[in-house]
Amino acid sequence: MNFKLILNIAIHLLRARLKQSIVAAVGVTFGIAMFIALVSFMNGLNDLLDGLMLNRTPHVRLYNEIKPSENQPISLSEKYKNDIHFISSVKPKDRGKAIYNSKAIVHFLKQDQRIIDVASKITTPVFFNSGTIEISGVISGIDVTAEEKLFKISDYVIEGNVIDLEQNNSIIIGKGLADKMLLVKGDIIKITTAKGNLASLKIVGISQIGISEIDDTSSYTSLETAQKLLGEATNYITDIQIKLFDISTSPSVAKEFQEKFELDAVDYQTANSQFETGSSVRSIISYAVGIVLLIVAGFGIYNILNMMIFEKMDSIAILKATGFSGSDVKWIFISLSMIIGLTGGVFGLLFGFAFTVIIDNIPFNTASLPTISTYPINYDPLFYIIGISFAIITTGIAGLLPAMKASKIDPVEIIRGK
Repeated sequence: MNFKLILNIAIHLLRARLKQSIVAAVGVTFGIAMFIALVSFMNGLNDLLDGLMLNRTPHVRLYNEIKPSENQPISLSEKYKNDIHFISSVKPKDRGKAIYNSKAIVHFLKQDQRIIDVASKITTPVFFNSGTIEISGVISGIDVTAEEKLFKISDYVIEGNVIDLEQNNSIIIGKGLADKMLLVKGDIIKITTAKGNLASLKIVGISQIGISEIDDTSSYTSLETAQKLLGEATNYITDIQIKLFDISTSPSVAKEFQEKFELDAVDYQTANSQFETGSSVRSIISYAVGIVLLIVAGFGIYNILNMMIFEKMDSIAILKATGFSGSDVKWIFISLSMIIGLTGGVFGLLFGFAFTVIIDNIPFNTASLPTISTYPINYDPLFYIIGISFAIITTGIAGLLPAMKASKIDPVEIIRGK
């Protein structure tokens, strides 16, 4: 089989039906370009949402949850241990929020090769006082260095600097809370804890995540300041936040640490299942739309090749009469289809990249997302590989059926009919 000759004949057939061939290639180009633009944008949007919430969530969180005792006194009785127990009005056991022996646990976790780092945290409800008005909120006492390393909280500080939290009696408050109380950087805010302790903290920054429920109630201070605010010892913490090198292992690691340290543990996937579901649905929609566009382009190629075979019956008969086999004729039309697919695919990649660059430079300014200035785009090369691969497969299949039809044409019947 002379592939050079077959390719040359396929190119001549393309030139003979140049307008239709261009239309088919444009269909492939449009399909791939829209596929890349859509998938890049949707995955960029997923990355944005991950940055807003999921990336700020520990892969494993260790804490003490308020819950009823698993073993009631009657369950400990030898006489009734095999009976069925119906117990009502069970009160939760007050184990306290503090994690006991926290420093030893943190030291142990930092030696684990699966863990990137560990960040200790104190979470406590407070009242922010504004004259006679009390606004309920939450203070998070954080290890400033570890928190910044794991969760990049500086990305959401629109005024001030996170490192300033290391000063004594300092605080960063949410933008919504600052607007409600007409506070700015440098002001003093008065706080009342649930135990009735009073404190005055200096505002060294204002944060804005873009989620109003958090911006209206949240604030950050250092671990030391939070411990003094609550009147607790320097080893008092309520949460241990863990980030892993392999996030997929978070459920098993959470279960392991829960049993080892006798603490409650929640993993990344459980805590953020609704966000992962939304991301998966958006990705499925974008891939589905792109694939449908490429399939439609494939039908266009199929129709054009069918028409070309019908119009080129004489040429096919002559080719077979001069010694070309049915396999040669089949490969001529498959080559023709692949030329259309590759040409349309290459231009589709270029136009797709151009569309994503244009989208990436469109201004997108909103007060709720202060860190975002343009529409999000993900430039993952995998999208381009998927696009060109699917284009080649689609056009190959679209050309195969007409090519098989052409290979079975009997030249004697065509010539006799003429």
